[in-house]
Amino acid sequence: MKIQIDVEGAVITATLDDNATSRDFVSLLPLTLTLTDYAATEKVSDLPRRLSTEGAPVGTKAVIGDLTYYAPWGNLAIFHKDFDYAAGLVKFGQLDAGIEILRLPGNRKATISSVN
Repeated sequence: MKIQIDVEGAVITATLDDNATSRDFVSLLPLTLTLTDYAATEKVSDLPRRLSTEGAPVGTKAVIGDLTYYAPWGNLAIFHKDFDYAAGLVKFGQLDAGIEILRLPGNRKATISSVN
């Protein structure tokens, strides 16, 4: 499945993995969030509720463009830099292109919707 992320007028597309976390995430769409900087490595945002992690590995190593769910905090994390293995991190998709706007410092308003 494809989604689009409109970050202040810049549209990014992403391809979701076929897993319980991505399916649960899609059930929240459309969704408007404020993405904030975290550790100069990712943009994060709280979600309206926790997502399913059924069948997910206990953790993963993130790479540039990964869409992930950090289960311990219940938040979305979009990586704009590679990151070491983290327990509780569940990858559920990958940006197709357009990472540049997420590398800009500061908060960014984003609207995420499914693409039919």
